Amino acid sequence: MRGLVFLHAFPYNPRMWEGEVAYFRGRLPVLAPHYLGLPLGEAAEKVLREMDEAGLEEAVFVGLSMGGYLIFELWRRAKERFLGFALADTRAGADTEEGKKNRYALRERVLQQGVGFLPEALLPTHLGATTLREKPEVVERARALIREASPEAVAASLLALAERPDSTPLLPEMRGPALVLVGEEDTLTPPEEAKRLAKALPEARALILPEAGHLANLENPKAFRTALLGFLAEIL
Repeated sequence: MRGLVFLHAFPYNPRMWEGEVAYFRGRLPVLAPHYLGLPLGEAAEKVLREMDEAGLEEAVFVGLSMGGYLIFELWRRAKERFLGFALADTRAGADTEEGKKNRYALRERVLQQGVGFLPEALLPTHLGATTLREKPEVVERARALIREASPEAVAASLLALAERPDSTPLLPEMRGPALVLVGEEDTLTPPEEAKRLAKALPEARALILPEAGHLANLENPKAFRTALLGFLAEIL
């Protein structure tokens, strides 16, 4: 059986995909695993187990931000399970030294203070300018999703993200249908990053989604789903 697997961003959970799961579930089997707090290798094994339990032999994987990093890990372990993949608001490279230091510092603060401060620390870069200015309901939803995370899981994922490998050398071998999506207002993984990523993949194209930042599916769900629907129509 073929299906669609949604992989969530940090520090969110599968509920960030509720709209997409509801939209696509009538069309094909859908999974949205929860893996916050797991090292990427363990997260990949969990996703593959859940696919086995659901009877999904192959899937189109859709990963946003941390979910994109997990797609690279899944490819290393089980590329035969891929029908195609969509990388949204993500990058292939590892963290810079400065990026690692920032994650370690944030980890210490979360362990000491909990997650109460995290929305204010993260949302100014996770959401685009249009969302922050004009879509208070999206801001509130993202804030609520962050607050659902446990400090321990957030801290563990920060460590996993800081220590993830550089996946850039993997890109030329990632053959098969690929879609790179990015919010036009994403400052964490900006459109230029998405274009480089698409260029390095053998069969990819990049689409820039208007009025969206790093959480493109929450900020412009119509554009996100329309792009994904078109992509799926080509390969399923």
